[in-house]
Amino acid sequence: MIAGMNTSNNTQLDTLADLIKEWGIEQGFAQVGISDVDVSTHKAYLQTWLEKNHHGEMSYMQRNQALRNYPEQLQVGALRSISFRMEYRHNNADMESILNQSDKAYISRYALGRDYHKLIRKRLANIAQRISEHSQLNLNQRAFVDSAPVLERALAEKSGLGWIGKNTMLINPKAGSWFFLGEILTDLALPIDPVEPSVHCGSCTACLDICPTNAFIGANQLDARKCISYLTIEYKGSIPLELRPLMGNRIYGCDDCQIVCPWNKFSPDSNINDFKVRHALDDTSLLTLFNWSETQFLKNTEGSPIRRIGYEQWQRNIAVALGNARFSADIVEHLENKLSISSELVNEHILWALSQHAKSSY
Repeated sequence: MIAGMNTSNNTQLDTLADLIKEWGIEQGFAQVGISDVDVSTHKAYLQTWLEKNHHGEMSYMQRNQALRNYPEQLQVGALRSISFRMEYRHNNADMESILNQSDKAYISRYALGRDYHKLIRKRLANIAQRISEHSQLNLNQRAFVDSAPVLERALAEKSGLGWIGKNTMLINPKAGSWFFLGEILTDLALPIDPVEPSVHCGSCTACLDICPTNAFIGANQLDARKCISYLTIEYKGSIPLELRPLMGNRIYGCDDCQIVCPWNKFSPDSNINDFKVRHALDDTSLLTLFNWSETQFLKNTEGSPIRRIGYEQWQRNIAVALGNARFSADIVEHLENKLSISSELVNEHILWALSQHAKSSY
């Protein structure tokens, strides 16, 4: 049993902290870091972002602000955040090549395999259980994976897992940014990892410059309402006309700001088989995916994060991408065939796509 759990320099706590990091590696995580739960330096940034309505229709970002700003209220009594990162990118079709083929579908790399939420949460829960068993204490702790109002990038940065780059992603100097984050908030006063504040983006603005829709209004300033990831995943309505041509063939998420990041040349492949590509989604034609029935969509996206957007939004996104594809009589035919069986929302985007091809045919 660990005595004096509120004494951070306790030798037993030091040993346990080392064990937690070993358990993390055993569970497939690439790195583990421990920090306190003070994220007050991010409070003003979040408030300004919300006041500018840069969160769009993500109303959940407005709720529970106190819990975001004070993790010890979310998990009562929390003293530490144990942050974990897990790499997800597998060796698959060249991303830039797919983006340059207008008839192919581009899907964000994180969504090509199994949904990370349950997978990571289960592994974190296993680690939390081992912490309780090893300490023999009745701990108040909980695992989180993008499922509650947690400023996980802020906590991960504090724990030494990387720095928040100009594209708002957490960047690790040895692994880039192709990884998921998760954390365990605990009332166990583990030793905090020493971290030297550092931001290594320098004068580089590659991520800001590459954004197809100019969603970045400055370094670390993202207007989600123009972000393709927001538009294709979070936003349920009619995609603004002025943004549709800029979306290209991106039908679920967008990785452009990661693809050009110089630090991602150090990014290793994931060792998690569950994140391997399913149904050749890294190299599939838009028409193939557009012709999925709703039953096929539900079957082929079972266990995938893609399923959460639903069939209608999936069809809407692909219709826009088909409108941006190089003119093809085959594409026009398939778009027209869908008009009689699609929803009003999807039809609106199909008609727009047809109008784009009408212009191209002249």
